[in-house]
Amino acid sequence: MVRVLAILISLTAVSAAAHAQNTAAIRGKVTLAGTSEPIDHAHILLIPSGKGSMSTATGDYEFTNVAPGRYELVARLSAMSDSRKKVEVRAGETATVNFSLSFSVVRQEVTVTATGTETSVDDSFQTVTSRDSYELLSRSQGTSLGDLLDGETGIAKRSAGPGTSRPVVRGFDGDRVLMLQDGMRTGTLSYQSGDHAEPVDVTAAERIEVVRGPATLLYGSNAIGGVVNVISNEHLIHERPHEGLSGKVTLLGGSNNAQAQAGVSLNYGHKNWLFYGAAGGIRTSDYNSPAAPVPNSATNMKSGSIGVGRFGEKASFNFNFQKSAGKYGVPYPPHDPDAEHTRLDWNRYNLRLNGMVKKLGSFVESFEYNGSYAYWNHAEKLLQPPDEPVTGTEFFNKTWTYQGVFHQRRKGPLGGSFGFWGLDRGYEPRGIEALSPPVRQRAFAGFALEEFNFEKIRFQLGTRIEHNRYRPASMYLERSFTGASSSGGVIVPLWTGGSLFGNYMHSYRAPALEELYNHGPHPGNNAFEIGDPGLVREMGDSFEFGLRHNSSRFRFSTSLYRYQLHDFVYLRPEGVIEDGLPVASYRQSDSRFLGAEARAEAAIRPSLWLLASFDAVDAQVTAPVMNLPRIPPPRGRVALDWRRGSLSIRPEVVLSNRQWQVSPYETPTAGYALVNLNANYTLTRGHLLHIFNVNLFNATDHLYRNHLSFLKEFAPEIGRGVRAGYTITWF
Repeated sequence: MVRVLAILISLTAVSAAAHAQNTAAIRGKVTLAGTSEPIDHAHILLIPSGKGSMSTATGDYEFTNVAPGRYELVARLSAMSDSRKKVEVRAGETATVNFSLSFSVVRQEVTVTATGTETSVDDSFQTVTSRDSYELLSRSQGTSLGDLLDGETGIAKRSAGPGTSRPVVRGFDGDRVLMLQDGMRTGTLSYQSGDHAEPVDVTAAERIEVVRGPATLLYGSNAIGGVVNVISNEHLIHERPHEGLSGKVTLLGGSNNAQAQAGVSLNYGHKNWLFYGAAGGIRTSDYNSPAAPVPNSATNMKSGSIGVGRFGEKASFNFNFQKSAGKYGVPYPPHDPDAEHTRLDWNRYNLRLNGMVKKLGSFVESFEYNGSYAYWNHAEKLLQPPDEPVTGTEFFNKTWTYQGVFHQRRKGPLGGSFGFWGLDRGYEPRGIEALSPPVRQRAFAGFALEEFNFEKIRFQLGTRIEHNRYRPASMYLERSFTGASSSGGVIVPLWTGGSLFGNYMHSYRAPALEELYNHGPHPGNNAFEIGDPGLVREMGDSFEFGLRHNSSRFRFSTSLYRYQLHDFVYLRPEGVIEDGLPVASYRQSDSRFLGAEARAEAAIRPSLWLLASFDAVDAQVTAPVMNLPRIPPPRGRVALDWRRGSLSIRPEVVLSNRQWQVSPYETPTAGYALVNLNANYTLTRGHLLHIFNVNLFNATDHLYRNHLSFLKEFAPEIGRGVRAGYTITWF
């Protein structure tokens, strides 16, 4: 690995001394449709270069040092339509491309998570869901990350109450779905237990991206099932300041659980400097199901962050500090006098330093560095009124991650990036129910991702080599794992706006430390867990094929996938009870995941759109044959979106089939149909954007249960409620 990095750095130094090729420029103006009013802070994406730009207060934007060739530009702003235009630039020339934006049902989704540089979702080799803050705030009644994304194609939620919900991607959960904030690991422990939280302040998030399918090349072996990336500081992507003051204030309130939420974020740019900060909080009481109130389901969270950055033509840096804290309850059977009343109190601190050096040479265009330190602590407290809460178990997780990426200058059809990544983690549980010893984990990896963009076809090839080492305290066995992942993808244009895509990935995952060393009662997973220090690495082969189309009146995306996992690690029930919990051991066997997804948006009339989606996944251990637990049932969603000017009204029906393909000792769940109604109104006044929204959820007050909930037998999902919000953005 050291030799490989030395060669790469040497190549970079040689290329930096080489002559830069002749370049071109693209500039233009972004205005509001029907007027000549400029739009500030519009996002312009240059495809396939991965470069992004922001419009200024005068509506102007610019791309410099653009390699000659053919490109597409996408201009977008939350709550407004996207505008997509093609351009061809020649060496030494400047092309002018202007945009006019209006309000629209369908907007262009962009992603930075799929490849490490910005591109549109339609141009991604992998299947990606990208939702901006406007969509998240206006169409979700959730209080945590799983609630916010539940129902998106291929994404369900696992939970042990409202404060703990976490995304499940194509049936994958736990250590196989990686949580990121601005491209770096959050450092939480939500992957290891159903009652551990993955907190996110949606009022501070600019968008959330989910890569469905293996994303191990850029993010590591924990991403074998997918990646969820919460992007809260989009200016880190663009690496440029925004002159003057801009910001956003959000107020939210809801019935049923007495939700109250507020958030504010501010940015002030002066010359090359940018100062920014955000603060927010949410509080809910116990929620009501259609059957009865669900006790101990209240949540409370508050967070704040500050940052400063300097963005120059050749070098940039950015420093950010964030603190979050909260508490939430784990619901208990309301008629069981002996049930534990548990509350979890948590704290998270995060320090981050980003840097970029640009214009390095003819081969390497820029070098990007990210370093992040995350401190996570939570205490599981037993509530015994009228006595003071007693701490049963406490967890400390200290994670330092770093990553360096060399972005290549595109030459003809060839572009890509390569780099290194590392992790140093200290994990320590304390208390009477500490399941494992303290463990020190270290990891290092090198990776490369190359793309070949021809006029009739595009290819992507990549590889990653990763090493993980676990050093537990006391007499436990030390383990180390080294493995390689690789991938290949293809996109073939079939007609205007339509394309066929396919990808293959061979993936590697080291066992998680919980799978190796846990031993004892674990109420959060409803099991007495027995780990196995002798587990071997997990290998996988995945295939996905799909079809996409994007036009002004019709848009759809479909995909079929199959994952074959070798030496798959899973919890196998042993059929006995210990300490009041079913005994389950971590075992290994081959498994397979087979699924399908589809999403379509069609204009019945210019003001009326039909929206529909469907997903299904089947997951089994193949030897011996056994259904895996908590796999989402087949689901669908049908909605109408009627828009008149700035007003949008959206009724929808959410459908879920019954789940009868269950693992041993798992309870089946019935199917259900939910009716929701969303209305929002968007108003622009100068450099102000006002968004009003009202969301009626579970309008028929239907009693239903989430199959992925650890508590579904006695804690049904939330009943009927109304959620209203107001957001003002100035730019």
